[in-house]
Amino acid sequence: MSHSQHDPATEYHNLAAHANQAAATAHTKGDHLTAHELSRKAHEYSTQAHQHSEKAAAQEHSMTPATTTHH
Repeated sequence: MSHSQHDPATEYHNLAAHANQAAATAHTKGDHLTAHELSRKAHEYSTQAHQHSEKAAAQEHSMTPATTTHH
């Protein structure tokens, strides 16, 4: 499988991590409205990462040659 198939998932994971960190910082500063919005974005990014990961896994599985067993 090529590395490029994982690129979208990787990018969304990084965005989610950044949004989570920013949300934690906002909470620490008492800015709960911003923290809530950043948490929502982090969840959205995580969902996108999951969807892209599933797509990449399905593509990898479809490219794997079927194995046969002989008895």
